[in-house]
Amino acid sequence: MITSIQSPIFAARMTAIRNVAIIAHVDHGKTTLVDKILHYCSLFRTNESTGDLILDNNDLERERGITILSKNVSVLYKGVKINLIDTPGHADFGGEVERVLNMADGVLLLVDAFEGPMPQTRYVLGKALTLGKKPIVVVNKVDKENCRPDEVQESVFELMFNLEATEDQLNFRTVYGSAKQNWMGPDYKTPSSDISYLLDSILEEIPAPNPPEGNLQLQITSIDYSKYTGRIAVGRVTRGSLSVNQPIQLARRDGSMTAGRIKEIFIFEGLGKAKTERVEAGDICAVVGLDSFEIGDTIADFDAPEAMPPMHIDEPTMSMVFTINNSPFYGREGQFVTSRHLRDRLMKETEKNLALKVMETDSQDTFMVFGRGILHLSILIETMRREGYELQVGQPRVIIKEIDGKKCEPVEILTIDVPEEYSGKAIEQVTLRKGELHIMEPKGDLIHLEFEIPSKALMGLRTALMNATAGEAVVTHRFESYQPIKGNVPERQNGSLIALETGTAIAYALDKLQDRGRFFIAPGEEIYLGQVVGQHSRDNDLVVNLTKTKKLSNVRASGTDDKVQLAPPIRFSLEENLEYIQEDEYVEITPKSMRLRKILLDENDRKRASR
Repeated sequence: MITSIQSPIFAARMTAIRNVAIIAHVDHGKTTLVDKILHYCSLFRTNESTGDLILDNNDLERERGITILSKNVSVLYKGVKINLIDTPGHADFGGEVERVLNMADGVLLLVDAFEGPMPQTRYVLGKALTLGKKPIVVVNKVDKENCRPDEVQESVFELMFNLEATEDQLNFRTVYGSAKQNWMGPDYKTPSSDISYLLDSILEEIPAPNPPEGNLQLQITSIDYSKYTGRIAVGRVTRGSLSVNQPIQLARRDGSMTAGRIKEIFIFEGLGKAKTERVEAGDICAVVGLDSFEIGDTIADFDAPEAMPPMHIDEPTMSMVFTINNSPFYGREGQFVTSRHLRDRLMKETEKNLALKVMETDSQDTFMVFGRGILHLSILIETMRREGYELQVGQPRVIIKEIDGKKCEPVEILTIDVPEEYSGKAIEQVTLRKGELHIMEPKGDLIHLEFEIPSKALMGLRTALMNATAGEAVVTHRFESYQPIKGNVPERQNGSLIALETGTAIAYALDKLQDRGRFFIAPGEEIYLGQVVGQHSRDNDLVVNLTKTKKLSNVRASGTDDKVQLAPPIRFSLEENLEYIQEDEYVEITPKSMRLRKILLDENDRKRASR
C-alpha cells in the first residue's frame, strides 16, 4: 500500500544516490542491521514505537525468522540518499534475489562471525559478483562466544576467489561489529559507539550510479499492489528520466510494444513512498498508470523505444500437484474452496513470483505447480492457507531433464554442522541416500560436513538426521547443477495407519492400537474414512478402527477399567508433511488443519488400483 511520507530529513536536495543490496544467510542478522540503520538515520520520532525486525513485516517472515520477499527502504546520510534493498537469504527464493540485484550498484555481504559464509550466501554472492557488483563484507555478531572473525574474513576472501571475483571485487573493505549491540567499526577488538563507520564505508566504497547517455529505460523488477490504484511497477531508472504524464512505450518480453502514459511516480523515502513529479536515472521508483505489465518488461521512450535484455531466472527444480479439497470435511473451515478460486490464486502468484510456474492438467480441478524447492512451494501453500484457501497437494517430485541424450536430475550441495559424536550417524544417513562426502573439517566444537546429494534424496532426510543426531544437526542445502541420474533412493520405511470409518477418535481404541505404531491424532479429534492417522510399525499399510468404544455391561470385574495412557501424537510442520507423504497420498490443507489422507479413500478402490 502507498503511504506518502513528508519527513524533514528528506527536505535536503538529493546530491547523490547509493543503491545497495544486503546479502546474508538466513538468521545472520540482516534485518536487525537494517533496523539499526533506520534508527541511526533518525527515521523514527524518539517517542515512536516500532518493534524489532521492521522489514520482516509479513507474519510468515516473523514466525520463521527469514526474509521471503525483497523490500526497499531508503535513508538520508550526509546528504546522500542510500537505497537499501533487503534480499531473501534462501536459494529457494533465488528468483527474488536475481531481480533485486539488477537494481543495486553494490552489495553488503553480511556473515556470522562464528558460522562464516553458508551455502545460500555462496549462491547469492555468486550472482552479485557475476553482475559486477562491488562488495563490502560485514562480519556480524562478533560479541558471540567462540566467534572467529579473522578466520571468517579469510574464508570470505577464499569464497570470492573461488567464485572468480575480479581484482577490484577481491579488494573489499571488511567491517566488524554487532548489529544487536548497535556498533560497527574497522576492528572487532575495539567496539565503536555507533554504526556510522558502516554508513561511511557505503559512501566511500559503493559507486554512485553512472547512467549511460540515451533515451528512457526502466526495467520492471517487482510489482506492488494498492487497492486504490491497482498494480504498481517498481524498478530502477537505468537511462534518461521519467516524469508525470510522460507518454511511454512498454516493451514486453515477447518483443511487442504498447503505448501508455505515466499517471503518478513515487520514490522510496524511509519505509514508505513519497509522490514526486520527476525521477532521474539511477534512482528506484514506483510507477502508477500502466496496464497489464509483467516483471522484466521495459518502460521505454515513446519515440525511440529500446527494450532492455530480459532477465534470466533459474529454472524450477521441483513440481507438485495442487488440487481442490474433496475430502469429507471440505468447506468446513475455508472461504475459497472451488477450482476457480484455486486457479485464479495460482495465476495471480505467477505474476510476481517469477521462479514459479503453473501448468493446467487434463482435470479441471488439478494443477501442476513448479518451484525452486520444498521451502519455496510450502511458503506459497502456507500463504494461501492463511488467506482462507482449502486445497490438497501431492508428493513433491524433482524435475528430470534430458541433457546430451542422458536423463539428468537436480543435485544439491548439502552442509551439515553436527557435534563430533553424531558425525558418523549423519554420514551414514546421507550416504544411504546416494550422498557423496566432499569435505569434513572441524568448525569450533562442531564437525562441518559437505555432501553432493540428489534433490529427491533430501525428502525426509531432515527428519531422519534429527532423529539420528538427537536434534543437534544444523542442515542447509543449495542447488548445484543437473547431473546424470544416480539411481533409486530408499523411500520411507514405514507404512501408514489408515482410518476405517468417519467419526471421532476414541482414547480406548487408540490405547489398544498403540503397539501397531505412532499416531498423528489425539483422542476427540474428528477423522474420516481413508485419512492417514498414524505411522505403522511395519512397512505395509494397515486399516484401523479408531471410533470403536468400549462395550459397557453391568458386570464389573477388577482390572478391566485400566487407566488409558497414550503417547503424545506426532505433529508435523507443513514441510515435514510434504516430505513424509508417499505418491498415493495427499496433504489436505485448510486454514485451521493439516491432515494426511490416501488419494483413494476407500480400501476396495485402493486394492483394485494396486492390481
